Amino acid sequence: MAAFSSILRRSASSFAPVAVRALRSQRNCHSAIFTALNQARIVSSEPRLSPFLPPRSYSTKRPSSDETLRRILESEIQCAEETDDHDRVEEAPGGFPFQIEDKPGFQTITLSREYEGEEIKVEVSMPDLVTGEDGDDNNQDDHDEKANQSSIPLVVSIAKGNGQFIEFGCTAYPDEIVIDSLAVKNPEDSEDQIAYEGPDFQDLDENLQKAFHKYLEIRGIKPSTTNFLHEYMINKDSREYLMWLKNLKKFVEA
Repeated sequence: MAAFSSILRRSASSFAPVAVRALRSQRNCHSAIFTALNQARIVSSEPRLSPFLPPRSYSTKRPSSDETLRRILESEIQCAEETDDHDRVEEAPGGFPFQIEDKPGFQTITLSREYEGEEIKVEVSMPDLVTGEDGDDNNQDDHDEKANQSSIPLVVSIAKGNGQFIEFGCTAYPDEIVIDSLAVKNPEDSEDQIAYEGPDFQDLDENLQKAFHKYLEIRGIKPSTTNFLHEYMINKDSREYLMWLKNLKKFVEA
């Protein structure tokens, strides 16, 4: 029994430096949560005791794994507040044609405007950020170049008074907008039926593709708009991440 108690003491003391090192390494903002969950798993895994030992008395004391998670969350919140532009408000440039609806806690924003009797709405999602650099090959094709650029997804719907609307799925890169899909939709169509959405946009006649790009540009879907939206969504991502961390901390402390 004495030998077994010695083993337990050595196991407990061996975890202490691991926990200290983990807490000191939480300056890498976007990896701290996963480290915290891993530490919580390690702390909560206790050595299997002999069935002959008396059972432990029930305790309402907060588990040490929760306290570890709380401290790491605090460190992550401080890191996010120091390094992110969470309180920065990106103002729309002059002549920006859309009204912005931005609800805290959601990962999309909605743009809206009216244009010559049309109702135009744009759903903008969080950016797909690319931070790596690849300058070794100057002969990359257009597809590879876009794969190394940050972008934001857009869903553009243009409705008229007859109920039908046309919907574009777009990807906005720096100074360029790519139309990925195009469909004419009717709100009255049954959800059980799959409507024909036309061929792949890239398979359309080149002149028709250019005409649709001009169609969107006239309605405000152009690089000057999407470049602003890119910065706006980066700032929103920082704000939402910080809010998410604080909500997690409140839950753990409750």
